[in-house]
Amino acid sequence: MQYRLTLLWLFISLTAKAQSILTGASQTEKYLPLLKNKTVALVVNQTSTINNTHLVDSLKKAGVNIQIIFAPEHGFRGNASAGTHVNSGIDERTGIKIISLYGSHKKPTPEDLKNIQQVVFDIQDVGVRFYTYISTMHYVMEACAENNIPFLVLDRPNPNGHYVDGPILDTAYRSFIGMHPVPIVHGCTIGEIAKMINGEGWLKNKMKCNLSIINCKYYNHLLPYVLPIKPSPNLQTQSAIYLYPSLGLFEGTLVSIGQGTDKPYQCFGSPDLGWGNLKYRPSSIPGVAERPKFMGFECIGFDLTWYGYEKARYDSGLNLNWLMLMYRCSADKNKFFTDFFDKLAGTNQLRLQILAGKNVTEIKQSWQKDLETYKQMRKKYLLYE
Repeated sequence: MQYRLTLLWLFISLTAKAQSILTGASQTEKYLPLLKNKTVALVVNQTSTINNTHLVDSLKKAGVNIQIIFAPEHGFRGNASAGTHVNSGIDERTGIKIISLYGSHKKPTPEDLKNIQQVVFDIQDVGVRFYTYISTMHYVMEACAENNIPFLVLDRPNPNGHYVDGPILDTAYRSFIGMHPVPIVHGCTIGEIAKMINGEGWLKNKMKCNLSIINCKYYNHLLPYVLPIKPSPNLQTQSAIYLYPSLGLFEGTLVSIGQGTDKPYQCFGSPDLGWGNLKYRPSSIPGVAERPKFMGFECIGFDLTWYGYEKARYDSGLNLNWLMLMYRCSADKNKFFTDFFDKLAGTNQLRLQILAGKNVTEIKQSWQKDLETYKQMRKKYLLYE
């Protein structure tokens, strides 16, 4: 009990300090002069706000000439399920054209950018390699470099920015859910990742875009940051955001992580597991989980909500114990992993290590040399302590 109270006091204390953080978007005096008399494209979603007002509405009121809104996975308003094709259209409130960058059209075309003089990116990330917003940013940066258009990032804190962990992506497994040779938990804000992409020559043909960043104010990587708006339909709570790096790997297995319930990314289970502290039955939830794993079947597993809120942040590392537990308990180990797993992990080594019977300590130790090399490289691009 005393341990829980101490952690709770520390969290409240640090969170109180974190409330004074100013995002890049909220510092309009620093970037409105850059947008004056220019035709502007915004890469935004529901998290792109200044206080409680959407960035689109704030900039329109300030007289900024917004020509296009580019929308990432989950759409401009953030109400499309994971993996669902997002349609282009018109924003009903402002009449501005919306172009989807999720589906077959992941990179702006020269026609999309015709007459655009400035592109602004403002999306809340969660600091995990397989979260697709940094892949969207990569393609927009590449398009800006090809078309000689300045690219401005309005930076936001990383809620998982206090640690670095996981295998480094092997570029043989490069995909939209992992484009860069960084660990699963990369420890960077969206602005720091943009600097890294530019500085390491990861754009096509090692191009560099004309990058500017409006830094957060009063932020450092140790401060907890409670997201005021859920960044995607299934990351509904701070507990889910802290658990996401570890539970996200289950998307490449025959295990449910609560999608289609009121605890997405806060639990795990399957119909085959005969024990646990939670029973749940996934169902279709429009805009959140249209066809969740094991829809209609009772799953037995474990509720991690408390762990996510009170302990996950202070563990500061990927938790592989849950993955190993479910693998050991699986009825058919040959079918436990799907083809998606290696893309999520960014390598086939994690799967092969588990199949070979390696324990958690051995697996995590195998990452350390590459992680130290990455951390040294990362230092060049950090904007915050």
